[in-house]
Amino acid sequence: MTGGYEPSVKVAAIRAAIDHPIIDGDGHIIEYLPLVRDILVDLAGESVAERFDLVVGSGRIVAGLSPTQRRELGLMRLPWWGIPTRNTLDRATAMLPALLYRRLDQIGIDVAIAYPTYGLTAIHLTDDELRPALSRAFNRYVAEAYGPYRDRIVPVACIPTFTPEEAVAELEYAVGELGLRAVMMGGAIPRPFAGVDAPGARWYDGLGHASAHDYTAVWEKCVELRVSPTFHSTGAGWGSRTSPTNYVFNHVGNFAAAGELTARSLFFGGVPMRFPQLRFAFLEGGAGWACNLFSDLLGHYEKRSLDAIGQYDPAALDRVQLSRLFAEHAEGAMRERLDRLADGLHMLSEPVGGSDVIDEFAESLVTAPRDIVSIFTERYFFGCEADDPMTAGAFDRARNPFGAALPAVFASDIGHWDVPDFGAVLAEAWELVEKGHLTADDFRAFTFGNPVALWSGTNTDFFAGTVVEDAARRARAG
Repeated sequence: MTGGYEPSVKVAAIRAAIDHPIIDGDGHIIEYLPLVRDILVDLAGESVAERFDLVVGSGRIVAGLSPTQRRELGLMRLPWWGIPTRNTLDRATAMLPALLYRRLDQIGIDVAIAYPTYGLTAIHLTDDELRPALSRAFNRYVAEAYGPYRDRIVPVACIPTFTPEEAVAELEYAVGELGLRAVMMGGAIPRPFAGVDAPGARWYDGLGHASAHDYTAVWEKCVELRVSPTFHSTGAGWGSRTSPTNYVFNHVGNFAAAGELTARSLFFGGVPMRFPQLRFAFLEGGAGWACNLFSDLLGHYEKRSLDAIGQYDPAALDRVQLSRLFAEHAEGAMRERLDRLADGLHMLSEPVGGSDVIDEFAESLVTAPRDIVSIFTERYFFGCEADDPMTAGAFDRARNPFGAALPAVFASDIGHWDVPDFGAVLAEAWELVEKGHLTADDFRAFTFGNPVALWSGTNTDFFAGTVVEDAARRARAG
């Protein structure tokens, strides 16, 4: 239904050239905050809503501080000018459900998985009272505002994950009561060091290996409710991305850093092996980092799995042979110190003691390279923006180990500053085909097959009632 909004010649030509729907795996709405605030007051009271007001105004507060003050307080330069303004139609489209619905054909999208904008902040707030209340307010908002349009717009629930208990509670509410089918979780949770409470003094919890909590109950609840955990955390503000003056410096690569942390933590925590029925997605960071992590894990497994690590066991060193080789080949100052040979053999070659383990892949439950391949080709999915040329790497079977194609998912990111024209996102993605980086089959997987596998892999009824229901069913049947 175009409703007066016609697709461009380019979009029409692309749609005529393909025989499959387009699913947008990560576009963004812009929530209408006056309504969200009123819902928050209903849920938690005026005093909590006033704390939300401080969050809304935090950009102005930080902007009023000098770079020196920000550095002393451990504050980075926050996002600024981050949503459409000059393109007023696009700004309104991101805010008004009915207008987005009318414009989907113009944009070239059949079904949009609609992620929040301000809700991204809600799930990452460190205020233990405001965070779950505000997340619930956003969930009520999208359930009500986008309810009439779910045949083409699938709103995404905000699931806070600072504790397993709050995550389970909101999953039960958002999915079990409100009927939302898609969920967004925080996958990089800031934890204070013991005895230190400052913005810069944090370690980051990826919800799997070495987590502050056992999140098993969360994954079990996802299985029960048939929802795919998708992660949309920021890496800005930690590590090297802490500039007090330059937002772009902090933003470049930040989603990839956060996604890599969560994917690695879940992997080493054994989550994808313990819950093979779940599909996990790491959004907005592209696939370049995923190709690297995939290759790196395989390389480390080859050299440092239980069967291989014995190559480096200090007990395996033949000290008699080593002494003979030194006696034969050492020269000069080194030869003068042969009596101290043992002193030069300890560093990075100490025996393992205490509670430290030798098999560092044991917790992951991975027992062979094929398990790593299965995780990265069947259970992990990677959100790639329309203009990201590195998406091609996910489909580069000639270079990826085992000839693997990693399941990249088309993500328009409409609603945010990196999309100046909503109507151009499909054409930007299609450029990968025009330039020979993706085949038509790759493009089909990117924009349709992989999104279907991501959400239908956990819930076969995910697309029921949508305009792509029949096509998705055929895709699942192969």
